[in-house]
Order: sequence, then C-alpha cells, then structure tokens
Amino acid sequence: MNVSNTGRNFTTAVYRDTLNTAIIKNVITVFLCISINYINGMLVHTFRKHQIFSANPRYILYIHLVINDIMLLTMFTLVQVLSYIVFTLNVSLCIVLLMIAIFANLNNPLTLAVMAIECYIAICFPLHHTQICTVKKTYIVIGLIWAMSALSILPDLFVTLAIESTDFFHSRVFCLRESVFRNPYLTEKRDISYIVFLVIVWLTLFYTYFRILFAAQAASADAKKARNTVLLHGFQLLLCMLTYVFHLIINGLTYLFPKGVLAIRFTIAIFVQVLPRLLSPVVYGLRDKTFRQYLKRYLFCSTSDETRPQKTQLQ
Repeated sequence: MNVSNTGRNFTTAVYRDTLNTAIIKNVITVFLCISINYINGMLVHTFRKHQIFSANPRYILYIHLVINDIMLLTMFTLVQVLSYIVFTLNVSLCIVLLMIAIFANLNNPLTLAVMAIECYIAICFPLHHTQICTVKKTYIVIGLIWAMSALSILPDLFVTLAIESTDFFHSRVFCLRESVFRNPYLTEKRDISYIVFLVIVWLTLFYTYFRILFAAQAASADAKKARNTVLLHGFQLLLCMLTYVFHLIINGLTYLFPKGVLAIRFTIAIFVQVLPRLLSPVVYGLRDKTFRQYLKRYLFCSTSDETRPQKTQLQ
C-alpha cells in the first residue's frame, strides 16, 4: 500500500507492509526491545544500589549511556508499533516522541567520546585522575552533553512552532522527522550539525586511542585493558555515528532499490537504533569484574550475599 504524506515544500511517499510482514517486524522489534531494556534496567538498578558505582565517574558516564539507550530503544519501538497500529499520529505527540529519541541519539556519541577521554586521563595522567575526574565534574559534563544536543535539535522545534499553523499541530502524520520538521533548511541544518558532531567525536576517539596505545607499549596491564576498552568504544561509536548518516543511507539505498524501501528502512533502523544498544552491557556489564559480580545477583534474581566490594578492574 502506498500513501502520500504531503505538506508545504515536501512530498513524502509512505508505504505499508502486509499484515504478516508487519507482525513479524513488530515481534522482532518488541522482543529485542524488551530483552535489551531488561538487561540495561538491571545495570541501572545495580548502579543505584551500590555506592561503589555511584561514586565512580566512569560508572556514572556509563549509566548515562545506558539510560539514553533505554530511552532511545523505547521511543523507537513505541513509534514503530504505533505506526503499524494506528498508522498516523497526532503531530504534537509525534514531536514529543521524536524529541526524546533525538536527544538520546545525540547524547550517546558524545557520552562515548567523554568516556574515552576519562579512560585516557586515567592511563596517561594517573596521578591527576582523581582531581580531574570527580563526581561533580562528571555531572557537569553530562549537563554540557545535554546542552550540546539541545543546541542541535531545539532550533528545529522553535522554527516549526514559528512557521506552522495551529491546525498543523492538531493534524495527523506518519511519524517521521521529515513529516513534522518540514522546512527544507532544517534538513540542511541537521546534516551540517551531524557532520560537525561526527568530526569532533572521531577526532577525540582517535587522539585518545593512540595516546593510550603508546602508553600500552610500556607493557602496562591497565594500559592494555584501556586500549581494548577504547577499541570497543570505537566500534560502538561507529554504530552510533551511523545515525548521523542514517537518512543518507536510507535515501541512497532507496534510490538504488525503490521497491525495497520498507525492508531497507527496517533493516537499517535495526542496525543503527537497536544493535548498538547490545554493546553497552558487554563493555561494562560483562567485561568489568566488579560490575559483573553485582549484576549477576539482580539479573538472575539471586539472593546470595557473597558479593563483596572490590577494586574496579576495567580501565
């Protein structure tokens, strides 16, 4: 089925799946969402229950990443399921859902970059790490991350509020960013801001990795662990950064395979929005010995009290 979503200065073709295909896609998405959010929820619960984590800047940044993962995955699944059940959503509701998802989407790469910097400081400036990386400064950095994300997305909202009629916000659309932020200049601004974020984050990652790599040549076990951690951050960041070229990938593949637009959108969305959320539990929840010991108690509903606080193993 093909439905046209039209508005000022744009025309978007919206397609619908067959019933069987829609059921399969939603079952896959909901299953992944529930599974990943359950694990991530246990990570947040473990963090909140033990001061050994809440007093450590590294774990604070990590949980900020996990919370954004939960927000993003929940919004992605909710929008997808609603789009199949009711097809179109009220514009105002769609904007709220999209804003939450976009904030989380922009926060994640920035958080990964900050985590790489913290790792670099711990290895290259170990004597100053506790003075530089404090809990208070960590929360300030998290606030700056949200501020940077706000500077990227809030102008879209303000422009839309200024140029669109009141009737538009009471109308119904297929919930896509292009359907509610319809001004073509906003699309150009989005692409430019994504490129800027892309350059900043990757330069940060490369710099921290190579500095840690040089430190690892001294055969320090902590430096080698940190190097491997930054590599995992890099892979996770690579997947997260695909969100910055998400629309370019969609448009390019749709141009080459116009009949496969629905399969392309679903597949790319799974790889870009869902799979990166799987890596967060691996990087800390499984690799870090301290976190793993505490996490087992909650993940498998264990009542054992054998776990004792110990020094963080992951650098």
